[in-house]
Amino acid sequence: MAIRFNGAFEVKRKPEEVYDFLTDPKKFAPLLPDFQGMTQQDDKHFTVKVNVGISYIKGVAEMKMELAEADRPRRAQYKGQGSVAGGNVSTISSFDLVPAGDGTKVNWEGEAQIFGRLMSVAGGLLEPLGKKNVQKLIDGLQAALK
Repeated sequence: MAIRFNGAFEVKRKPEEVYDFLTDPKKFAPLLPDFQGMTQQDDKHFTVKVNVGISYIKGVAEMKMELAEADRPRRAQYKGQGSVAGGNVSTISSFDLVPAGDGTKVNWEGEAQIFGRLMSVAGGLLEPLGKKNVQKLIDGLQAALK
């Protein structure tokens, strides 16, 4: 099952500042809903842990993330692979930055592919929960970049 997300928001920071924030997992990872911790392997690879809970499947998801595209100050794209209780997830998230007046417009999109028992048990709950959590992350990014 693929779940897709996208949207845009504007902040009063220059594209370089926004890019630097989005490409520093120590700054943005704690904004993830139910964030538990992060370890950074190098400037392009890190592992993030978040609590997950859908129906009776609960646990900690561990996502191995890679900064797959880094075009300062225009674009950042992450790819991730992880395991959650009862399944596996692969994600792609990208941020395209466009100067907008004295700030930056952030166009974002993402996709999550979910595989395994998690899909069969929680199928219909995954998309609304995913959208809710993505919106929490976007709200957190906007607040942090004010």
